[in-house]
Order: sequence, then structure tokens, then C-alpha cells
Amino acid sequence: MSSKSTFSNATSKSYALALFETSKERNELDNAENEMKSLHQLLKSNPDFEDFIISPTVSPDDKKNVIDKITNQNNFSKSSKDFLGFISIKNRLFFLSKIIDSFLNLLSKSKGELKAKLISSKELSKEEHKNIESELSKNFKSNLNIEYKYDPSLIAGLIIQVGSIMVDTSIKSKLKILETKMVDA
Repeated sequence: MSSKSTFSNATSKSYALALFETSKERNELDNAENEMKSLHQLLKSNPDFEDFIISPTVSPDDKKNVIDKITNQNNFSKSSKDFLGFISIKNRLFFLSKIIDSFLNLLSKSKGELKAKLISSKELSKEEHKNIESELSKNFKSNLNIEYKYDPSLIAGLIIQVGSIMVDTSIKSKLKILETKMVDA
């Protein structure tokens, strides 16, 4: 791992901890969680916004103005507004995605949740998603924070990963195993 990557991870975790502690102190953790999730979704779904945030050619003041508009229009909590304004002025918005990931991880750990990944070959309804989450929570005797992804290339089945445990029932992986056996024969 490069020292640059280690620095950005450590820096992101420090900023995330600051947001976590401030939000907790002000009893705004739930609001901050929802706000950071929506901001994270905006970053993932809007490449222009992400490019704007990470661009070194855009001034910190311009970035702060845009962040202020977003936080005001969406009624963000004082903790989130202050935090985002601070990292805008300090020109640290290029860390925003990593900071949000670190913040959400801290939040999950504070709630005693396990992180899990669920990938399905078909789009799951909310009820199907809740049923799978409920079953997994029972099996792992813990609340789960599930990151869901739809991947039609799996052909059929699911891939579930909780910590180091992975269950892959997808046809795609079974076909790869079969292909390997045929090549080796």
C-alpha cells in the first residue's frame, strides 16, 4: 500500500470521526447518516458533481458555495452543514467519498452492525431484500448493514458476503468452475 493511500485513509478516518463525534454531541447522528448517504448517492450518480468536487481548478470558495446551496436546499443538520463547509474551505472535498465511507463504517460499528454485500441476478423488491436481511441477521445473530447491487451478468442466483464468509450461488461462477474443469481435463 502506498504512503499516499495510507495518508488519505488516515485523513478520511480523522475527518469522519470528527463528523461522528460532533453529530453525536448534538444528537444529530440519524440526520447526519441520512444526509451523508444522500450525498454519497449524489457523488456516485452524478459524475459532473464528482468532477467538480475533486477538481483542483475549482476554488475552495466556489465549492463551498455549491455545498452551501445543497445543504440549505435539503435542510441538512447543523453538524453536516458545518462539517461540509469546513472541509470545503480546507480544500479537502476530494476526500469526501472516503470520508463518507469511513463515517458510515463508524456509525455501523457504533450500532453493532456487521457489513454485508448482496449481489443478485435479478432486481430484488424491497420485501425480498428485507426477507434476505432478516434471515441473515438471524443466522449471524447481529444487525446487518447490507450493500445491495443488481448484476444481471450473474445469470441466476445470489452472492452474499458477510465479513470473510462468502456464499456464491450464481450460475456465472458455476459455469466458470465447469469451464476450468473442462480446460484442465
